[in-house]
Amino acid sequence: QVYLVPAAVFVSVVIGGGYGTGREVVEFFTQHGLAGGLWGLALAAFVFALVIGCTYEYARTFELYDYRSFFRHLIGPFWILFEILYVMLFLLVLAVVSSGAASILQDETGLNEGLGLLLMLSLVALVVAFGRQAVERIFTFWFLLMYAVFALYFISIITHPEAAAMEKVQVGEAAPFWWQGGLLYPMYNLAIVPALLFSARHFDHRGAALGAALLAAVLVALPALLFHVSYAAGYPRVLEESVPNYWMIKQFAAPWLLSVFLLALFGTLVQTGVGMIHGVIERLESVSASGKMPAWQRSAIAAATLGVSGLLGLIGIVDLIGRGYSLMAVGFALVYVIPVCTIGVWRLGRHQAG
Repeated sequence: QVYLVPAAVFVSVVIGGGYGTGREVVEFFTQHGLAGGLWGLALAAFVFALVIGCTYEYARTFELYDYRSFFRHLIGPFWILFEILYVMLFLLVLAVVSSGAASILQDETGLNEGLGLLLMLSLVALVVAFGRQAVERIFTFWFLLMYAVFALYFISIITHPEAAAMEKVQVGEAAPFWWQGGLLYPMYNLAIVPALLFSARHFDHRGAALGAALLAAVLVALPALLFHVSYAAGYPRVLEESVPNYWMIKQFAAPWLLSVFLLALFGTLVQTGVGMIHGVIERLESVSASGKMPAWQRSAIAAATLGVSGLLGLIGIVDLIGRGYSLMAVGFALVYVIPVCTIGVWRLGRHQAG
């Protein structure tokens, strides 16, 4: 609960459609060269560890386990800026996740996309209904299963007689701006950390908070590292593929692995929805009179938000938000990453001295 659960919750939410299909890995790392991608991944892991460590320790020290309380304490009246940005991110990610999950089911089973979306909604609502402890347990279990599938994928690729992935990585080059991916990718994902502070309630000393942050940073970078190294087998052709992992499996692995991989990916999409919705529920519970919502209310929130996200995707607002996503990343850096690494660290030092 102290070390693995926070890492499992964070990684399970981060590894959604873009990460799981390999598209984000290509965009932020592999396109900068085989060696450049490795350097970028190392930088990204460092940024993840730094910001998550500051966040966990700040939350532990001042007992702030929902994002509203966290930002009211950190940046005062400007906390509402984070909520505005988070709602935009929340709707965008849920729309993308819902669409991705429905598409996977349709492609693999022939299930109507509407029925696939309904199944996705039902699973998310069911998990959310059981509350925080159930969410943590399910995330940890699926996290371990997901890593087993990723490991199987990696082994299948690098042991293929025509892949020669490890040899190609060793002679790979680095593009001049490899560091951009290493900085941008964490900013792309760190925004969800404050919404997942419900998993940080078990920290009882600084070492636990920092240790969990380091573990989360390593574990979120590890699948990207496995994917990136495996792409050496199909480099540079893999850069052109919209779903790199699917293409790699078809080229260098047994056909049955694709079905297993897609099942694991569907599970991660469900978990992304659960994690983001549960973060909102924790925020609402922090200001409710009872302090805890009944199961039916949690399920209703999950169903309503996924339904709204699906409708927004149909009318095109997702494209509008998506075009402004770079600005959202800058916004999260200004209201979260920079404050927690400056104001947050200063207050922690003052608190310890006092």
